[in-house]
Amino acid sequence: MMKRSAGILVYRINNNRLEVLLCHMGGPYWKGIDQGGWSIPKGEMSKEKAIDTAVREFREETSFPIERNSLEFLGSKKQFSKKLVIIFTANCDYDASKAYSNTFQMEWPRKSGKICEFPEMDKAEWIPIEEAKKRILSGQLYFLLKLEEKLKMQD
Repeated sequence: MMKRSAGILVYRINNNRLEVLLCHMGGPYWKGIDQGGWSIPKGEMSKEKAIDTAVREFREETSFPIERNSLEFLGSKKQFSKKLVIIFTANCDYDASKAYSNTFQMEWPRKSGKICEFPEMDKAEWIPIEEAKKRILSGQLYFLLKLEEKLKMQD
């Protein structure tokens, strides 16, 4: 069965411009990588519904609560990794500087035998949509374009 992930693309309109809340990937591999190092808060689904995974993962990766009934389905897309990513969207405002995520453990440096702990996401930031298109993981660009399309239709 194909692996699936679900997440939430949060956006706001600030001074008449669209901004999205993205998270920078944590851990040693992503240190110093800006372009292509940012992601929509999301995570792998188990047996739960996509919307439940999205809410759980958003909370784990940002520490922010989000109301399930504020979410709208945005779309899904198969990634290069053959994983299906399902994204919901919400118009919310958070203080990104207060975000923190859960952690993971890995051997670092590699083959050192030393186990270190790292945040899954090391920071969150409100990023104007045009800049976000350059900084997001390439496989997730589709969702930024889809969000723009959705918001234009609501004007």
